Amino acid sequence: MTHADARRPLVLDTRELGRRPGSMLEKQREVEAPDHLGTDVISVPEGQPLLLDLRLEAVMEGVLVSGSVRATATGACVRCLEPVDVPVDVDLQELFVYADRAAHHHEVDDQDDDADVRELDGELADLEPVIRDTVVPELPFQPVCREDCPGLCSECGARLADDPTHHHDQVDPRWKELDALRDQLSDPHEQKRN
Repeated sequence: MTHADARRPLVLDTRELGRRPGSMLEKQREVEAPDHLGTDVISVPEGQPLLLDLRLEAVMEGVLVSGSVRATATGACVRCLEPVDVPVDVDLQELFVYADRAAHHHEVDDQDDDADVRELDGELADLEPVIRDTVVPELPFQPVCREDCPGLCSECGARLADDPTHHHDQVDPRWKELDALRDQLSDPHEQKRN
């Protein structure tokens, strides 16, 4: 297990909360987003502000951290490739178990492979993995600049929102000779020459 560093902005020191069940502490802070907070398509850029509104509660097993995370994710519209800003406002809730109580939780984990117990490192709670697990699944899988975005022209790549009447006249190559004959028959100068 790596040790939490109290100097990192997403590590909370729970010492002032104490271990008396029922005691509570509220914290609001603005921190910089860690790297890779998102997907290749959309993410909260590293260094952008994360607004944390948190409540820490001492419970029998450890410290229950709940609250919300607000930020702005940026990416590109999957239809037209224009920049997209998506507001992020997610709730989180996580129990950080006291080290002396963690042995019991690890025994339960052996029976339930899906359980993920977060343990306090001394009096420190590292929120980065919790925030990552909470924010990333809430980001849109396919972000769009607007719901009715028409995208790009498949022929030339023109942005269809800029020119809604954009189109290409395409002639099936099998009909090319007949089109040439039609053009000849409809042009009176061509008929006089023949």
